[in-house]
Amino acid sequence: MSRTPGNPQQGGKKSSPAARRKARRFAVQAIYQWQLAGANLAAIEAEFRTDNDMSKVDLEYFHDILHGVPREKSELDAKIEKLLDRRLDELTPVELAILRLGAYEMVHRLDVPYKVVINESVELAKTFGATDGHKYVNGILDKLAQRDRMVEIRGPRK
Repeated sequence: MSRTPGNPQQGGKKSSPAARRKARRFAVQAIYQWQLAGANLAAIEAEFRTDNDMSKVDLEYFHDILHGVPREKSELDAKIEKLLDRRLDELTPVELAILRLGAYEMVHRLDVPYKVVINESVELAKTFGATDGHKYVNGILDKLAQRDRMVEIRGPRK
């Protein structure tokens, strides 16, 4: 479980937001592939690293998400399912992959602000999802943030 910040990239540098965004973009595609084909995660990761230009991608973050989502699938699905207006299996595979990724970050990557998790997931839904899928993703992850990130949402008391 990754509740602490990920290791900085090589050379002691902290990962840039753009490198993380690219990691999420590849991770959601890899998770989608895993959901549909059930292929071995190591094989999927190797395929993505071979077939794509990963030079500006936070590879540690990509690895964490790609392996973390399947590892925590039962927990993530239970959290998501409580917030849905339909059954989990009625979601499109793209929406499900994005919601799992967003839920994983919301629950297991506390180093990522909840607003970033929501915004990045919405952007993924705009890119890969159905026409209004981003609105649905936004609503579900906002509700999840209300449950799992209340301390962060309320902020420090003055």
